Amino acid sequence: MKKIYSLFVVTLLLASCGGDSKKSVEDIIATDNLETIRKKKTELDATVNELSGQLKQLEAKIKELDPQEKIPLITTFTVKEGVFTHFVELQGSVNTKQNLVIYPEHSGILTKVYVKEGQRVSKGQILAKIDDGGLSQQLAQLKIQTDLAKTTFDRQERLWNQKIGSEIQYLQTKSTYEAQLQSVSQMEQQVGKTVVRAPFSGTIDDVITDQGSVVSPGQTSLFRIVNLKDMYIETDVPERYISDVTKGKDVEVVFPILGKTMNAKVRQAGNFINPANRTFKAEIAINNKDNSIKPNLTAKLKINDYTNNVAILIPQSIISENAEGQQYVYTIADKSENKAKAKRVIIETGRTQGDHIEVLSGLENNEEIIDEGARSVKDGQDVKILVVDAN
Repeated sequence: MKKIYSLFVVTLLLASCGGDSKKSVEDIIATDNLETIRKKKTELDATVNELSGQLKQLEAKIKELDPQEKIPLITTFTVKEGVFTHFVELQGSVNTKQNLVIYPEHSGILTKVYVKEGQRVSKGQILAKIDDGGLSQQLAQLKIQTDLAKTTFDRQERLWNQKIGSEIQYLQTKSTYEAQLQSVSQMEQQVGKTVVRAPFSGTIDDVITDQGSVVSPGQTSLFRIVNLKDMYIETDVPERYISDVTKGKDVEVVFPILGKTMNAKVRQAGNFINPANRTFKAEIAINNKDNSIKPNLTAKLKINDYTNNVAILIPQSIISENAEGQQYVYTIADKSENKAKAKRVIIETGRTQGDHIEVLSGLENNEEIIDEGARSVKDGQDVKILVVDAN
């Protein structure tokens, strides 16, 4: 090839010195004669085109006669064992165990509301008061009667201890006193239901019913209270992952709306398969220290369902399949400098992740595999290696 280009240069120089002028290009340029310069350029362009055509003919013949020119050009890479982590990609919704609408336990007029929306409250804190309809007065009367029953019982007990009086009198006063205590306790419970308290610590998200409204047990919504500390994501997992998605598995959680990503773990994996969609429930506990994550927020989940610490991964694009349905790739053998032979190897593959696939058998660590050109070579064919990638 070098001889051909040398011939081209010599011929070009001879052509530049030929013609009716017999002058060099420098001499012609020095004349400052535009017509002469253009004429010389036209002559040289014609010579270059003619020589280019001759060079192409010579190159084509060389490729036809030289067997080395027919060898396929390939690139290779060396496979390395590494950690392969596979993920199941799902979508879930944020929930909290402490997201509750509070209803009254007593009917009546909502006489007082002590909280407002957005207010933090503690467990047991009074939120509202309902008119008790005279229950407080009844309780006061019962307590007076209970005091009298106690006094009567105490006196009868002292007499009984002194062997004075009958046993039936003692038992009657004791029974009357105990019955009064039960009545007081029941009335206190009824009065207690007129006071609405926070069932847990959290934030009043919504005051649903205004002060002065008539409320009924189980029908009138009073408040919505939410605690954003104990948050979790619930998702439906296809049943084929029942043995892979288990408690303690790592999860990458992405909240697209918030632009936030965090790492978490599966807190609970359900044991019931929903017959309607063949899925089971899984819960992923999340950290919400800044309270930015809200109930019903959508989350994208990548659950680690499989890990191989000594996996071999290769691009899916280099895998071919024979008539028997077996998958194969080409490795190289008998390598000498940048020359080698292509060797077809049957492989067994596993799970995929992106553009790569796990090879379960057929390849060894540090084996050199054909990458580019893999689909244009044949078993046992000589190949020429252009690039070796460590992968």
